[in-house]
Amino acid sequence: MFGLGLPELLVILVIVVLLFGAGKLPQIGAGLGEGIRNFKKSMKDKNEVDVTPAKTDEPKK
Repeated sequence: MFGLGLPELLVILVIVVLLFGAGKLPQIGAGLGEGIRNFKKSMKDKNEVDVTPAKTDEPKK
């Protein structure tokens, strides 16, 4: 797994806990999981979404 052993993973985990706190870890994990899930879903769907704003016929004053 990317050349990382158990000691390296433990050091990374300790740094993450110190930076974010133990209470934030579930929120961070949920956010990452949702992002990965949305990315995979968008890669499977071939439909593109048009995000250009709709033009109105009203003149601006």
